[in-house]
Amino acid sequence: MSTRYTSPSVRRIPLAVLCVAAVVLMTPGDGFPQSSPGGFLESATTGQVRPRLSAAVLQALLPARGPFTFPPPYNTAGVRITNATDCGGADCVDAVGYSYWRNINNHVGSNQMLMFLGLNRSRGGPGPSLFSYDKTTGQVANLGPLFDPAARLSWHSTEGWYWSMTKPTKIYVDDYSKMTRYDVNTHQFETVFDVAPQFGADKIVWQMHSSDDDKVHSATLRTNTTYEMLGCVVYHEDTRVFQYFPKIGDFNECSVDKSGRWLMSLEDVDYKYDLEMRIFNLATGTERLVWDQDGAVGHADMGYDYVIGADNWNTFPNAILSWDFTKDPLSGVLVHHNTDWSAPAPDHISHANAKAGVPSSQQYACGSGASRADAIWGNEIICFNMDGSFKVLVVAPVMTDLNAPGGGSDDYVKQPKGNLDLTGQYFIWTSNTGGNRLDAFVVKIPSQVLMGGTADTTPPLISAVLASGITTSGATIAWTTDEPADSQVEFGTTLAYGTSTALDARMLTGHSQELSGMPAGMICYFRVKSHDAAGNTAVSANSTFTTLRGHNYRPTDRAVSRRHRG
Repeated sequence: MSTRYTSPSVRRIPLAVLCVAAVVLMTPGDGFPQSSPGGFLESATTGQVRPRLSAAVLQALLPARGPFTFPPPYNTAGVRITNATDCGGADCVDAVGYSYWRNINNHVGSNQMLMFLGLNRSRGGPGPSLFSYDKTTGQVANLGPLFDPAARLSWHSTEGWYWSMTKPTKIYVDDYSKMTRYDVNTHQFETVFDVAPQFGADKIVWQMHSSDDDKVHSATLRTNTTYEMLGCVVYHEDTRVFQYFPKIGDFNECSVDKSGRWLMSLEDVDYKYDLEMRIFNLATGTERLVWDQDGAVGHADMGYDYVIGADNWNTFPNAILSWDFTKDPLSGVLVHHNTDWSAPAPDHISHANAKAGVPSSQQYACGSGASRADAIWGNEIICFNMDGSFKVLVVAPVMTDLNAPGGGSDDYVKQPKGNLDLTGQYFIWTSNTGGNRLDAFVVKIPSQVLMGGTADTTPPLISAVLASGITTSGATIAWTTDEPADSQVEFGTTLAYGTSTALDARMLTGHSQELSGMPAGMICYFRVKSHDAAGNTAVSANSTFTTLRGHNYRPTDRAVSRRHRG
């Protein structure tokens, strides 16, 4: 998680930085380059060390902003998001939030992808800022700061903030005792919860996490005086109920999984080695514990009913385990490793692309790291599947030189710590590119190379669209898809619709949405929409239902008025 972990073997790494020339590929003008997807496969036992790209090669390769292609052997499609003009020439870009906090919004079904980044005001930036990337044209735009310069949050680094999964224009922001959602379009806040009334005015929240349906949230509870971490609060937004799990050891962090059914608290319970995993079933409150020496995770990310993370006690270098919370007793399954102890690879893991209803063995995660050692995958972005085959997709070089001044003097700040978007097709990170400033980049993940087959371009098949439970103001709309997909309904009193339900980002095959706000006794026109994990959109044909008439409606009144008319 956010602990600054370095294994003893890494601390003994000798300094070695190798810079070589590379072939620079020309890029087309629109969208991602045509050489995409790129990427190539290695395995746990066949990983190779590749020479790094020199600062001179990177300077020739990278555009001022927008798309480019990484040179061989990667050949993947990249996008430069920031440059010196965003900071008045200074080194103001903060590292992306962390590997498990999304800096990219839910852009499924839209040509525009939104990203937020910290452009540090104390280093010449305007504060937290919004950027966009047009997936069709390849255009990147700096949409400006999120806050007025007079606002306190304009000085924030954005660490700990992340996009809502179901509300594509809203970011979760911690604000002292409150968890809030901030709309980047309207610039309005809404309070999700406030711990002060229940836990005391001297309490604040920190390091928040949310389930993918945005109904369950967790946060570290701290004092606002000594900032001592007290334990973990969980808030159920639909029932407005808190749960509290006080610490029993040296507390590090807690997180709900993406289903909202489980909580993991990382604490050093025995004060002997490092962090233990405390796993709570939120429905029953029951707890299970995994000792650090038994494979408790280090840097990690949550899935649906499971976690994947580094096992620093494993006999294999860079071992990553998957822990299924539904199993009792708990046991970790090895899903990744290599043969090189000299650097963490990957150092930070992102599984923001986890899918509901899909076994973890049919999914993948990605990660990144930067090291002074020339180590297998130690300075690259890689992805690995979780089926035990130990295949690795090598995506791109991180382009970071820990000896270069960009990003300051702290190696941890210079670490890429990149994160995936919800589709698993885009990875965002920061790099100093061997120079005097950090900048943000995105790379297109050619996941089909790892998972087999070709890129998914087939939209879901929608069937069995049905309106039921009709009331005076709405109805329940249900439908099915032939593959996991999200859920949304457009509706209104005309074929122009005009109203949409909130997007349910869960990937399901059985869908249901509640419609409300319609006038009584009116025809309601509606159509359903679903996007699969690859972003393919399916829209149904138009359907209708008629809302029930109100209780005060009497047909005889209308008949009488006709008889006496004129």
